[in-house]
Amino acid sequence: MSNNKPYFILTLILFITEVFIGIYLHDKLIRPFGGDLLVVILIYCFVKTCVNTPWLKTAVGALFFAYMIEISQYFNLLAHLGLQNSKLAAILLGHSFSWGDMLSYTIGISIVILTELFCRQQNSSIPKIKNI
Repeated sequence: MSNNKPYFILTLILFITEVFIGIYLHDKLIRPFGGDLLVVILIYCFVKTCVNTPWLKTAVGALFFAYMIEISQYFNLLAHLGLQNSKLAAILLGHSFSWGDMLSYTIGISIVILTELFCRQQNSSIPKIKNI
């Protein structure tokens, strides 16, 4: 188990943002695409909050998880499970496949990867002070 405070704070901010988007935004850009872009970042940050895993494997895993949820929509998993009338299941798993969602997930994880690379580059360029 891990207790990574920066990822925890990001998880909370992203979750609150997702709830805000879901409740208050009913547009044709931010809600459908921005929410999906952010949700994969949210998944990544949540995992990094809970467990100490390699960042790149975690990013790929979060993207794979998002893709699997989207693919389950393509195959109408909710109907096969008898959950097509469940509002909670529809919120968690969605109900319609979209290539735009797949692109949004990919862009979201690309942001994660670029951010992680940038932060690691910045940290490695800071001279280390050795204790004498």
